Amino acid sequence: MSGQVPGPASGSGPDTGSESGLLLTGRDIRELAAAAGIRPSKQRGQNFVMDPNTVRTIVGRAGITPGQAVLEVGPGLGSLTLGLLEAGADVAAIELDRGLAELLPMTLRARGVDDSRHRLVHADALQVRELPAPPSGEAPTALVANLPYNVATPILLTVLERFDAVRTALVMVQSEVVDRLTAGPGSRIYGGPSVKTAWYGRAVHAGRISRQIFWPVPNVDSALVELIRHDEPLGTPAERDQVFAVVDAAFAQRRKTLRAALAAWAGSVDRSEQILRAAGVDPTARGETLEIEQFRAIARASGEIT
Repeated sequence: MSGQVPGPASGSGPDTGSESGLLLTGRDIRELAAAAGIRPSKQRGQNFVMDPNTVRTIVGRAGITPGQAVLEVGPGLGSLTLGLLEAGADVAAIELDRGLAELLPMTLRARGVDDSRHRLVHADALQVRELPAPPSGEAPTALVANLPYNVATPILLTVLERFDAVRTALVMVQSEVVDRLTAGPGSRIYGGPSVKTAWYGRAVHAGRISRQIFWPVPNVDSALVELIRHDEPLGTPAERDQVFAVVDAAFAQRRKTLRAALAAWAGSVDRSEQILRAAGVDPTARGETLEIEQFRAIARASGEIT
């Protein structure tokens, strides 16, 4: 259910009081950044969370249990990392920014976090092929992250594609991205990311986030999207690739009928129509009206027709 994630009280600004405990306050964030000579990078979509109340709400929504291994992408200065650790999780984090990657372990040690509970990998999350695990050795089963907004969708879909052990995801992204990921057929914002997300599981809008809890304050609205994987995969990796090829072709020319949009993928307009009819899909329909099961049917039919 969508709603507003509780943040700082109106007019109060991010929490700087004594209730933060292990977590970073707004003052902590700015002091850490200043001491390390770090400025948020607009190019990398960096906006640091600096309100402990919001962090605890996000971690609570993620349903993290003590001892659970969690994957975090883009930990930044460590606000959410500390929230996960406070909840008892062991954290494996992937950070692209070298300065932030060097600072985070020192920040965690300074706040009394044992090295055995966290691991940081300095890498591009889109290039990581092996799921990093904390020193405990347990494979992360949840992704919880404030994703860099300029690459949020590719990161989410890449993690879901490569790491089957990750069964749930709760990520903070631009509000419009959440709308696209959770959109259903017939919506004007329903597209390739919507269908591909539905391949992996059920995505729901999990709450809006106040702009005021970020540094710097972004000029876009933010929200949480939660995904829970299907109990069983909808198909093999090879089948997924076939379905996604159909999805990409259908939405590359979304204003065209499927008969025309899938012509290049199928090899000809006539074969496109033949495949669509075999799949039980109207050749004059458009991709934005199809559910994931219909895209699966098209991919299957293409292999059955010679």
